[in-house]
Amino acid sequence: TFTEAMVHAVAVLVIACPCALGLATPTAIMVGTGRGAEMGILFKNSESLESTGRIKVIALDKTGTITRGEPTVTDVIPLNDVSADDLLRAAASAERASEHPLAQAVVNAAQAKRLTLTQPAAFEAESGLGIRATIDGKSVRVGSPRYIPVGALESQVLDLQAKARTVIVIEIDGTIAGFMGIADTIKDGSAEAIAQLRTLGIEVVMITGDNAKTAAAIAQEVGIDRVMADVLPGQKSDAIKSLQTGGQRVAMVGDGINDAPALAQADVGIAIGTGTDIAIEASDL
Repeated sequence: TFTEAMVHAVAVLVIACPCALGLATPTAIMVGTGRGAEMGILFKNSESLESTGRIKVIALDKTGTITRGEPTVTDVIPLNDVSADDLLRAAASAERASEHPLAQAVVNAAQAKRLTLTQPAAFEAESGLGIRATIDGKSVRVGSPRYIPVGALESQVLDLQAKARTVIVIEIDGTIAGFMGIADTIKDGSAEAIAQLRTLGIEVVMITGDNAKTAAAIAQEVGIDRVMADVLPGQKSDAIKSLQTGGQRVAMVGDGINDAPALAQADVGIAIGTGTDIAIEASDL
């Protein structure tokens, strides 16, 4: 009878549907995470796998993500009768106590020239700006033009920035002793990866502590239209919040210690595998 047939039909549906869903969902997650693992991508949980498919904006940290993260000193410009070697020696001696990649670049440049460095005294660092130290009894400051105003020398700084150089200023006993230009080469595949993200309809944004001119030069090289420059380490999380306005789902890609809060703030945090432990721990991928 119709009633008996309906009872059997409902019984089949009640038994079969939860079974299919119960198998299909974990199978899909298993296949998705497994495929990711084959390609070197670790999804920490099923939620991050699902969220990644809904991303509309992806924010890329510059240093170590778009670039190799191995900056090198390309320009040494001494001023006021200071020799290039003396400028490099003073800057490298002051930077020895810093863990910043740019500081390491300066120290490496001095070591490559076999200059004798002095252990800094009274060392102080201001996050995202620069450092100060006492070297051989002299007060030395090394940092960005935001940290050490350059005044009438701004044109020289702008010339270096137009060449995609990060500029650091060296001040000795209150007088600007010179500048250095530091370059970080683009990673192989960065431009191609960014082009593929844009093809998927994802907006790509670069976040960097570099000044706007240097950042724009690098962004143009890799095909990024939107740049958030002059972002201090403590402001990266706020930058992600601003991108999330209007309900936008935002992913953040980074590798450094100062990227961790932004990675945690993003809807999907993506850490570079060669990055710091704290960045990897704060991320979903």
